[in-house]
Amino acid sequence: MPKSANSLDLSTARVTDLIRAYTLPAIMSSLVGSVYNIADQIFVGQKLGTAGNAATNVAFPLVLLMVTFSMMIGNGGASRFSIQQGEGERAEAGKTVGNSLTALVASGVALMIAALIFLRPLMTLFGAKGETLTLALSYTQITAVGMPFYILGTGWSMFVRADGSPKYAMFGTISGAVLNTILDPILIFVFDMGIQGAAIATVTGQMISAMIAAAYIPRFKGVPLKKQYFLPDPSVIGNIFLLGAPIGLMQIAVMTVQIVMNNVLGYYGELSGYGRDIPLAVAGIVSKVSTVFNSIIMGISQSCQPILGYNYGTGNRGRVKETYRTAAVIVTTVSTAAFLLFQLFPHQILEIFQHGNPQFLSFGTSYLRIFMFATFLNGIQILTSNFFTAIGNPKKGTLASLSRQVLFQLPLILILPLFMGMNGILFAGPAADVSACILSVFLIKKEFQNF
Repeated sequence: MPKSANSLDLSTARVTDLIRAYTLPAIMSSLVGSVYNIADQIFVGQKLGTAGNAATNVAFPLVLLMVTFSMMIGNGGASRFSIQQGEGERAEAGKTVGNSLTALVASGVALMIAALIFLRPLMTLFGAKGETLTLALSYTQITAVGMPFYILGTGWSMFVRADGSPKYAMFGTISGAVLNTILDPILIFVFDMGIQGAAIATVTGQMISAMIAAAYIPRFKGVPLKKQYFLPDPSVIGNIFLLGAPIGLMQIAVMTVQIVMNNVLGYYGELSGYGRDIPLAVAGIVSKVSTVFNSIIMGISQSCQPILGYNYGTGNRGRVKETYRTAAVIVTTVSTAAFLLFQLFPHQILEIFQHGNPQFLSFGTSYLRIFMFATFLNGIQILTSNFFTAIGNPKKGTLASLSRQVLFQLPLILILPLFMGMNGILFAGPAADVSACILSVFLIKKEFQNF
């Protein structure tokens, strides 16, 4: 039987022990993108103020695009690999691993080239104007170079975890994030490189993580990685993308909402007393902070992937249910902690990024308390989307993943401001969270009844 990180049997060991063995490495891998961006946001905000925070916010959709490809290929491929292991299809599992690695490299290079070619129109589309546009271009023309490294390092780490080496995956991702955090203040303040220093620190960290991840390829032990497995097979790659579609589409949805949100906030900000940059800066900060908690939830959800995939492949439906229910309690606890933090300490959170601007603190406090009011429900939607991916049901996974951003939040941030102005944007957040949670509960109950 395949073993987990601590040599626990995926089919017989206690579910709580298995989740515990995989959770920390999975969380750290999921947190890596958040750490890179939140570190940049903090130091850039302290150096350049509101304009710097606004610039890193409008650049954030490119980060989400990197996350999309890394998680779509990594999560889809790793889930397929675990299911094929459970079914005893070793040759097919080897093809999945090899083709996934090829797809990670190819997508990273293609994305970098496209971003560099269309950089200015993309930043304008994302809501940048004036000084914010200048700073965003300085930042993203450097960070775009790191796209292939980020996608390879993050996506391949999911296979390293699925191969029973989550501590190695954690080491690689932590190394890059720590290096980025150390280099940020040195390059930004000591060498006075400003936002370009933050970008160089980010790319350097991503390169280190990718190198560590790539060093594991010859050590992969789940299946022998033959050369022919790396040759692109359209059917294999298609199945990987299909299975990873729910989580990938969720990231695309997040990116789309972020772009629309930036433009709507800029428009209504100019009509209010806050101006354009304060709402953009606050939205960027809140997005990065909430991404930290969502990354923890995503890591917990992904830690269940080998358990769910293997036991679903062997037909052990009872164990699949137990794993989901255990994880649901854990992610709800994390979501509730985030809710309490946002409600009780909004000023303290905001002042980490920027000091001494009363308008910034006023708008930011309202944004945190209202927009994030139903945060305690977010864990269920993320877990449910990952659950359906892990058991090989991409259709329901796609519906669950797109529900919050596309079905509910996107229409609400366009419609509610017509009647409520800026407040309509704030109240769109909790309304979408509640609706998405209700739909996720309905989908999971129906699936369990089918079991």
